[in-house]
Amino acid sequence: MTKLAFLGLGVMGYPMAGHLQAAGHDVTVYNRTAAKAEKWVAQHGGAMAATPRGAAEGADLVMACVGNDDDLRSVCLGEDGAFAAMSAGTIFVDHTTVSAAVTRQLHDVAAAGGVAFVDAPVSGGQAGAENGALSVMCGGAADSYAKAEMVISAYAKLCRRIGDSGAGQMTKMCNQIAIAGLVQGLSEALHFAQKAGLDGEAVVEVISQGAAGSWQMSNRYQTMLDDKWDHGFAVDWMRKDLGICLDTANENGASLPVTALVDQFYKDVQKLGGGRWDTSSLLKRLQAMG
Repeated sequence: MTKLAFLGLGVMGYPMAGHLQAAGHDVTVYNRTAAKAEKWVAQHGGAMAATPRGAAEGADLVMACVGNDDDLRSVCLGEDGAFAAMSAGTIFVDHTTVSAAVTRQLHDVAAAGGVAFVDAPVSGGQAGAENGALSVMCGGAADSYAKAEMVISAYAKLCRRIGDSGAGQMTKMCNQIAIAGLVQGLSEALHFAQKAGLDGEAVVEVISQGAAGSWQMSNRYQTMLDDKWDHGFAVDWMRKDLGICLDTANENGASLPVTALVDQFYKDVQKLGGGRWDTSSLLKRLQAMG
């Protein structure tokens, strides 16, 4: 059993923290809205704290899964931040998808206090978190990663160290870049099928077994054809992630023309009122165009 803190009980963090408690760890949770932490404790056991610092007190590892750069800074830094309670030799694991800049900043602040920082963004969505089947891509020192991996295994089907600090976030950017192009391609294919008067389900049955097949096609085509968007990873969050990708590309010189274009398509979806729709709603944009 390991004493852990988990900061952030959103749609991802809530089940992830639950898997840790179920695995036999001693988990203290913190959430900005205390009612969510109270609900988690009532369901899973463990304990809750009023501040990130309170949750991190005495913990061997502190895990976080919050919304964005500013949210992550707020749970790490300051008088009530987790870093204030963490002693040398402990490990902070960040599951949030954030910029490389904030990862470098917090890694350096943590290192100054002898605290290891592992950036560990995840892929697999809410279903992956609930089923304990996330893919976790990590950056950080090898020895710190090895200790964190044993704990992360409670909710991961795959966990791998890609490189030093920041490598996990860079890999998550690759993930989002690939998804953007795949979803747009799938949306165009289904839109074309509809315009051509084809049976969309029959089309997917055939093309999914060939070179066009993908996770997005297998898991999203039916809801797309059924005009259902109230599930999965929200457009607002995807735009946040793609913004990080594009900003980083400006820094390292990578060319991301398709990503930049799809980001603007998601902006159109937001204008349709679809900020909380699933990312597969790119099809909805095409349908709205006629």
